[in-house]
Amino acid sequence: MKFLYKILLWTIIIMAAAFGVSGYFFVNFVFQTALEREVAQALDGSNILRFALETAALNVPTKYGVLQDIAVEQIGAKLEGGGQGSGRLLRVSDENKEALYVSVSFTEDTTLLQTLTENSRSWQVIRQGERYYVQTGIMVNTMDRNLYLETMEDVTEVFEERAMGFELYRYVTLVMLCASAVVMFLICTFLTRPIRLLTRATRRMAVGDYGYRARQVSNDELGQLTQDFNSMANVLEGTFDELEGEIQAREDFIAAFAHELKTPLTAIIGYADLLRSRELDEEKHFLSSNYIYTEGKRLENMSFRLLDIIVTRREQIEPQPVSAEVFFRYLEDMFAGNREQRLQISFEVGTVYAEINLIKSVLSNLVDNACKASQPGGVVEVSGRVAEGGYEFWVQDYGVGIPEEELQRVTEAFYMVDKSRSRSRNGAGLGLALCVEVLRLHESELWIESTVGEGTCMSFILPDGPERSTEEKANEV
Repeated sequence: MKFLYKILLWTIIIMAAAFGVSGYFFVNFVFQTALEREVAQALDGSNILRFALETAALNVPTKYGVLQDIAVEQIGAKLEGGGQGSGRLLRVSDENKEALYVSVSFTEDTTLLQTLTENSRSWQVIRQGERYYVQTGIMVNTMDRNLYLETMEDVTEVFEERAMGFELYRYVTLVMLCASAVVMFLICTFLTRPIRLLTRATRRMAVGDYGYRARQVSNDELGQLTQDFNSMANVLEGTFDELEGEIQAREDFIAAFAHELKTPLTAIIGYADLLRSRELDEEKHFLSSNYIYTEGKRLENMSFRLLDIIVTRREQIEPQPVSAEVFFRYLEDMFAGNREQRLQISFEVGTVYAEINLIKSVLSNLVDNACKASQPGGVVEVSGRVAEGGYEFWVQDYGVGIPEEELQRVTEAFYMVDKSRSRSRNGAGLGLALCVEVLRLHESELWIESTVGEGTCMSFILPDGPERSTEEKANEV
């Protein structure tokens, strides 16, 4: 059952129960009030009849000073006759509670009569057939006799009014429930509109329409829920976009990796087959073997860098303090045999907080890329200085530069700006991807500034360790 109909159904049930209970008490209250009024009138009439009976008894001639039973019977008949049209019935009984005078339709029940005592006055409601009566009883002391006077007043109209009240209230309740059901349906439809909009948005998103958003139509809790749902949808859409991007990146990575493997393997297989199938002179034999060795080293270098990238993505590091001079001396030794470029190194004394081998790999990759991008005899500058919050490294070349539209992609695995130039120097497009992962572990990032035809500057800052004191920084400066 829909939430709308549940609210509507429970509202009708509660209203029906409320109308029923309130109607029952209201009609009964009116009935009890009317019945008490009739009882009071009947008791007043009983007192009047008692007074009339006493007065009539005093006016009846008596023998031996005793009121005769026949006289009582005659008085009872006169009292009943005097009240014709009032619907009053009488019964007069003697000391032994034996009836002396009884109206034709008076009840034969003597329960009330048996409870009457001196100075007592009692009443009860009785039913005879389809009629209701208020029966009253009182003791009358006259002429040295104790008589019992009982009356019956017809109150059927009061009970009929109660039945009519219940019937009318049922009709009114039914009309009110129908009208309330229509009004509540409209109200519930309005109140549950945000829920229906959320349901529609959920279904649209379930079939892949992640850009669909629920419309906010209120500022209450449901409106806040709609706003939170849309915020969640924005996050989910961003997550899906990221996942799709990662999937596409993996597919591109696999395609690029397969392509990069194909070129050296083709050369290795071709030259190996040439060595196997033909007799070559010494020079051709050396060239073929050299091609096989060069392409093999290229595959080895590619595998090592891929392994480094995978490891850096999974590991956590514990940076240790190390002198910045260590890294620059390492670069001097590493590229001492490079005669194509002139390596110029300058640095400030300072302490670097890092995993030494990983940062050496970053710097060697950056310098190697700078050398590959430079013309023979070009200058590559490597510098370091103490910066606010850490130690900054940068590598500057004056080579071909990187187009602006490709700056965002140069750190992707296997991406190469000039593929022919990179492959001719055993490049595979993995160096910068490895640098980014290593710097991420050090809570740093790689900054690239480049102008086509003028050169490229790549820099990063390694943040200070928590244990580094202000005094140490002052000493370094």
